[in-house]
Amino acid sequence: MTRNFSDFLRNARLNKNAESKDFSLRKVAARAELEPSYLSKIERGTEAPPSEDKIKALAIDLEIEPDVLLAMAGKVSKELQDIIIKRPMLFGEMLRELKQMPDRAILKIVREVRDGEW
Repeated sequence: MTRNFSDFLRNARLNKNAESKDFSLRKVAARAELEPSYLSKIERGTEAPPSEDKIKALAIDLEIEPDVLLAMAGKVSKELQDIIIKRPMLFGEMLRELKQMPDRAILKIVREVRDGEW
């Protein structure tokens, strides 16, 4: 089980609940279409993270970037998987190279690709 995911999810929900009582375990579970007992087990780390769709629903509800919550759960979105599958060797090599780079260097690359300045 992904302890970091369960702790991160629980803390995010509790922080939101401190701001607004609309983020009780029962209310968040209902909006994500999960049973409250199941969400409780996920938050305690006794159940594995749910499906991609449920993780995305939780992320949106808790105002967390879905890819971040998926990564915390040890998952990659279907969308990103499809992108990687098209060029697995290139993306594998690129990710290995990026592993040691500082965030500012990665952000520079992202901006260059996004802005078309290459």
